[in-house]
Amino acid sequence: MSDTPAFLPFALPEIGDEEIAEVVDTLRSGWLTTGAKTRAFEAAFTRFLADPSLISLAVSSATAGLHLALEALGIGPGDEVITTTHTFTATAEVVRYLGADVVLVDIDPATLCLDVDAVERAIGPRTKAVIPVHYGGRAADMTRLLALAARRGLRVVEDAAHALPTTCGGQLIGTLRSDATVFSFYATKTITTGEGGMVVTRDAALADRMRVMRLHGMSRDAFNRFTATVPSWYYEVVAPGFKYNLTDIASSLGVHQLARARAFRDRRAQLAGAYGRALADLPLTLPPDASPGDLHAWHLYVVRLDDVAPISRDRFIESLYAQGIGCSVHYVPLHQHPYWRDRYALRPEAFPNSQRAYERMVSLPIYTRMSERDVARVAAAARAALVATARA
Repeated sequence: MSDTPAFLPFALPEIGDEEIAEVVDTLRSGWLTTGAKTRAFEAAFTRFLADPSLISLAVSSATAGLHLALEALGIGPGDEVITTTHTFTATAEVVRYLGADVVLVDIDPATLCLDVDAVERAIGPRTKAVIPVHYGGRAADMTRLLALAARRGLRVVEDAAHALPTTCGGQLIGTLRSDATVFSFYATKTITTGEGGMVVTRDAALADRMRVMRLHGMSRDAFNRFTATVPSWYYEVVAPGFKYNLTDIASSLGVHQLARARAFRDRRAQLAGAYGRALADLPLTLPPDASPGDLHAWHLYVVRLDDVAPISRDRFIESLYAQGIGCSVHYVPLHQHPYWRDRYALRPEAFPNSQRAYERMVSLPIYTRMSERDVARVAAAARAALVATARA
């Protein structure tokens, strides 16, 4: 029998008996698409945020949610939207769906979140909105950003794909004074529905537009039409909408995942603390915690190799994989990708903080099913890669 330990993946979801039973109940109910359970999930999400003025709309992905929010805000050809280069392409691509242009800015080198000063410098006559990203589960500087947006007349749509539950200034992300906030429930996120997302807003008109546009621009959804006790088959298409609704199967997972969101965050925080203690003496820059008094969701645990590290980032990753440790890089910045680079003639030197971080960063495994022994194993693998190499 081999003594080689099992491969430790970068991420795994935690699905319990409650989620499984709810999905089975949905399968047996005869109603699988958007219906009563999706509405229950939306209502539960608003209760979770503890602000009854909020409206929560479940969607098929965070990408869909960002697209819907920007479309409802009237973003279109001739407009510009500012966001960070250090994000997944979905944050920016939705702007191009609408025919508008993306303006990319650099990050704060400490937090890896969008640099508010860079945003201010990038504002031009065509700028209509800004999309901050709460990188890794740590809040961007929303106090300064929202003040800037109010002063300059910009709309704000938060990309909160990493940020459930995260706080900023003591308030949960999702309850700030932005126009909309978009969460992700992708398989690797802090809670999951497999695929899916949620858009949150206080603006009833914005919510109405997104609700119509998420299902083909129809005036009535299928659940209303097919479950009514009197004839109600008639509907009207009032706009050329999209197919962005979340199914009841996915929402069956969501209602129970959401009920465990705080416990999941606490476990991730424990794992982050264990990493911090185990890695403290290595030539690594560890991820920053939240600001005092705030919560970090710890969706990611991103370390950066110091200049004195004896190996490159790529060799470090190869060494961890050779020791059975899965890891990743978040992200290859947008200015490096052919589409964004070529369309906007982007050069790495325009984004020195993102570029430097990218060349040194590694995302280590962090998920609720990990044990302290798993953390110790990852730390030992990192130590072997860095210390053993230095001695060689």
